[in-house]
Amino acid sequence: MAETEDLLGPKLPPAAAADLFKEPMRKRRRSDRELRFQAFPSAEQSALKEYEKLESRTRRVLSNTYQKLIQSVFLDDSIPSGVKYLINRLLAMIEKPTLEPIYIGFFGSTGAGKSSLINALIQQAMFLPVSGESICTSCVVQVSSGCSEQYEAKIHLLSDQEWKEELKNLTKLLHRTEEAGGEDVGVEMWDRGEAMEEAIWKLQMVYGTGAERKSYEDLLRAKPKGKIPNSRIITLKAEEAGELSVKLDPYIRTQTRDGDGESGETRIWPLIKHVEVTLPKSALIPEGVVLVDIPGTGDFNSKRDEMWKKTIDKCSVIWVISDVERASGGRAHEDLVNESIKACQRGFCMDIALVVTKTDKLNLPEYLRERKVGTRAIQNQREAVLQRNETIKLQRSRILKEKFKRKLPADSKVLEASDLVYTVSAHEYWQQAHLTEEETEIPKLREYIRKRLLDKKRKVVTKYVTEAFGLLLLTASFNSAENLPNEHLHLSSLRRFVEEKTALLERAMEQCFALVERPLQEGVLVARASYRRLLGACLVRSRGNQGFHQTLKAVCLKNGIYASRTLARINLNEAIAQPIYDQIDPVFGAIFSDGEPMAHVLALMPHIEAFKQSLQEKMTEIGMRNGWKYDGYRKSFIIQEISAILGGLEGYILRKKRKIYESVTSSVQNDLKPCYEEAAQITGKKACERMKDIIRRGVERQVAEGMFERAQERMQHQFQLLKNGITEKAKGSIATLLALASSQGDGLYKELADVRSEYKEMEKLHRSLREVAENAQLRRGMQDFLLRMSPSKAAP
Repeated sequence: MAETEDLLGPKLPPAAAADLFKEPMRKRRRSDRELRFQAFPSAEQSALKEYEKLESRTRRVLSNTYQKLIQSVFLDDSIPSGVKYLINRLLAMIEKPTLEPIYIGFFGSTGAGKSSLINALIQQAMFLPVSGESICTSCVVQVSSGCSEQYEAKIHLLSDQEWKEELKNLTKLLHRTEEAGGEDVGVEMWDRGEAMEEAIWKLQMVYGTGAERKSYEDLLRAKPKGKIPNSRIITLKAEEAGELSVKLDPYIRTQTRDGDGESGETRIWPLIKHVEVTLPKSALIPEGVVLVDIPGTGDFNSKRDEMWKKTIDKCSVIWVISDVERASGGRAHEDLVNESIKACQRGFCMDIALVVTKTDKLNLPEYLRERKVGTRAIQNQREAVLQRNETIKLQRSRILKEKFKRKLPADSKVLEASDLVYTVSAHEYWQQAHLTEEETEIPKLREYIRKRLLDKKRKVVTKYVTEAFGLLLLTASFNSAENLPNEHLHLSSLRRFVEEKTALLERAMEQCFALVERPLQEGVLVARASYRRLLGACLVRSRGNQGFHQTLKAVCLKNGIYASRTLARINLNEAIAQPIYDQIDPVFGAIFSDGEPMAHVLALMPHIEAFKQSLQEKMTEIGMRNGWKYDGYRKSFIIQEISAILGGLEGYILRKKRKIYESVTSSVQNDLKPCYEEAAQITGKKACERMKDIIRRGVERQVAEGMFERAQERMQHQFQLLKNGITEKAKGSIATLLALASSQGDGLYKELADVRSEYKEMEKLHRSLREVAENAQLRRGMQDFLLRMSPSKAAP
């Protein structure tokens, strides 16, 4: 039953009298609640306030009910199972977060304009570092709006163990060995490549000049030049944005690569894992939204690299940032788009858009010369920029849509987006030399953020109020004076019905997951036919091995993956497994489709929805047949609770799909680990070619022994585990509900405190959900009408 308890809320320990008296969270102060809405236009503010009021009143009703129940069982030696269940669920609902943050990822290469765009959105021109020749944001930075009046930054450092792991890899990368017989190592080994340069730089920054020549053991004993707090968290606070920016600057900028003249703050940047920045209540970015500046290629450190990927996966929106001169394509741009599509497959991403930055950069004479003859005459810089923006939108939207159609299911919400491409200029937003504020499209991005949050708030509050109403139905049933001990559900027939429907759900899931088997098999065949070519493309460099030896060594030290701040990400495991993903991606996306229920015949969630509806219909049927004369509350509660419990399976499925999707590459990586470890030990003359040879032979051997087939089996096994997990959770949860529905004469119907007033209040709140939604729709219609009638088309 452990799995069931996770879904239904925390389980009360056996001797839990003290725990029952845990106080629910305090309510927010009213003033804080009001200030959170200042980022929204008046019509949206009204809708948010109504939803906020609904949620706040619901929490108050739940809290009052909880306190009454606690008082009624205070002196009891044993608490009836139904009451215990109810108390757990009430407490879980009271302490449920108001709204999970919406993460919007700004995903782009160095110099693409991510930080400049975030600065414009939050109305702080130089808050985050803007890339210069050798300066850029060096880690994942999260920016959000809070309730405090101050600006605050929390700088999270690698733990002691995490830094030791990186230190060991950095020293391995730099370790010099001479061939037996005293011959010097080959020149190619010591041609400083990008990987080696970065390793030297990091060690010098933390330990000072000469650190690159010391052993791992010596560096463990050395004292870092910068001050490292025991908590591994550095907190900075300031009254003004500029003040915090100055304090934060040395920590999040990748500094120039010179000697010992750096400050202590600058010196610890290689140890920084990520940074969280909280702004005061903002009139531009609402609370509940987190803007994430994500470096384009990950990191050499395993923990930072894992966090890089997890950060991408938890973003519900990803904006691929590309400056206007690179937006037409190129390897780096394609890698970013592909990684974003993978985030849709394995993570929570529901929307991807290309944000083209620096659109003010245009040489007017060149542009006019290159334009096709016959188009309307361009009068000035502004007209040229706007015309080019429209061309970029049309061209890139078409290319993106074609790519999404190949990789994602037809009903994916990404394909439904009205805007796949934005053309922005942070520079013009501040200067307005040629473009108006609206034409920079910064306000358009803010509007998107607001609408996204408002839509999520509506869904979350609707679900919350509905779920709370179900709990009050159960509470009311405990106190029903008309409750007769001889009235009960026909439990045995209902259990048989649940068993039959669960078996049908299992078969439906098997059929659903079986759809991926053929693409998997075809992908394996293509992978076997193409792995030599794909591996060769990763190992062969057009300019030879110059500077590549240390990069390849870094790849091997990290089991086939190397993430650089400036070069394209290298992932040998992913590269040779890509043919499998090319085959399974459309089907995989369809199985975990984010479309409307029943929108896609391959989707998993409609089967769970059908299972839920069949149970609810059966409960209604039994109620009608038997009259539910005395226990209508109980029937209504069970119908509502079935919806809440099975609705919770969606979150479980989303968390599991990442492991399923990555099972292919993790299987390949695991099989190739021995050859990576062997190659990483190679030193001396012709070391680079010898390392390549070991990798090639290792891949050949593993392919011959069934590496791709094992990857196929691993994914199929993960699908099987998901099916079993869903089945167990559904069975356990429904069994608990049936026990509640049928428990007569076992103390379940203990007389509790009178909660009729709370029930009536909750019933009224539940009815008002529709009224709030209708009001919001009416206000949107009025606002749109006024905008259309306004000559200036001014934003509200």
